[in-house]
Amino acid sequence: MRSEAVNGLTCDSIYSPRGGPVPNGPLSLPARLCLLAWDAARPAAGGTAHRPGPVRAGALVELARRGLLTDEDGIATPVDLDASTGDAVLDGLLELIRESCPHPWRTWVTLRARVTFDAVREQLVAEGYLRAEKRRVLGVFPSVEYALERVAVVEALREETRQVLRGPLPVAEISEREAAVAALAAAAGLLGATTRAQRAADLTERAGTATPGLGGIVREVTGAVTAGAAVAPSP
Repeated sequence: MRSEAVNGLTCDSIYSPRGGPVPNGPLSLPARLCLLAWDAARPAAGGTAHRPGPVRAGALVELARRGLLTDEDGIATPVDLDASTGDAVLDGLLELIRESCPHPWRTWVTLRARVTFDAVREQLVAEGYLRAEKRRVLGVFPSVEYALERVAVVEALREETRQVLRGPLPVAEISEREAAVAALAAAAGLLGATTRAQRAADLTERAGTATPGLGGIVREVTGAVTAGAAVAPSP
């Protein structure tokens, strides 16, 4: 891992076998998807940046990839009642699932998804990717608005994801993690670009190869994100 300066800020990037940097390598899947929801050309957050469904889906896939959630007859099921990741966002979701009635994966993509979204956003503020700006509505009511702080980093992340979605690199040479980010971003329409259906399907399959049973989980949450995108405004 190398340290890279972007707009005067230092961020860690993992360098891929293809020779170029993979932006925000250390960021979790939900953090990447939260940043992809922002249009770097319009860095101030509007309604289009509030997309809790894809962020929650990323958190579910991340937990499944780490072996902390498994599928039991279509139900998202914690593997260990005491395990943790050390990531406050992921551990918060894991605790929520443990304490709740059993639900299918598709339900968890939307059920109280704003809790995960807000936690990811605050995490990104703490890490310097976003900034929180306190304001008063009508000069009286306190409010907080969010904007991109590392615009160049997010632009690089968006371009990296577009390259994964459009090729020309064969899907088999893309990491499972990059494939998961791209598949979920495409399902949510976060990049505002049309992706070939077969390419998106191949990336979804690629994202599920890391762990036994992960493929079905990725397909379920991706399907839920696609359904949610049909009723959500495009970024």
